Amino acid sequence: MNFHALDVVGVRVEMPSNQPIVLLKEMGGERYLPIWIGAVEATAIAFAQQGVTPPRPLTHDLMKDVLEALHVSIDSIHLTELRDGIFYALLNLQGGVTVSARPSDAIALALRTGAPILASEALMSDAGIEIPNQAEDEVEKFKEFLDQINPEDFAS
Repeated sequence: MNFHALDVVGVRVEMPSNQPIVLLKEMGGERYLPIWIGAVEATAIAFAQQGVTPPRPLTHDLMKDVLEALHVSIDSIHLTELRDGIFYALLNLQGGVTVSARPSDAIALALRTGAPILASEALMSDAGIEIPNQAEDEVEKFKEFLDQINPEDFAS
């Protein structure tokens, strides 16, 4: 299966629905992948991106700590498909073990562990949005917006 490496651009709240979204970008490409996520996961992703360490471990921090304590690493995460409006992902653990996960949880873990985020070509074809170079100013505006927000902005 053909996979594309993705970078997390960031999270924001989509208006008027007030629904958080995580935006990923195809490395070396022009396609973006928007995934609507929950407020808790948006906060977890924003914390990881901003290097915020909460006073007590959040769920994704706990999962990372459990994996480390068991000496198990995440080799990669795969965003595999969009079916009936739902995104699917796999955590690929060392030794060839795979675990089904919500993409938002998988992304939050990848950011904490440094694991690469990969998307299948089928998913990128189905849900990817091509943003040509002339629209880069819109992406820059989005990045500027991301610099202005705090993880607390996603609290419901």
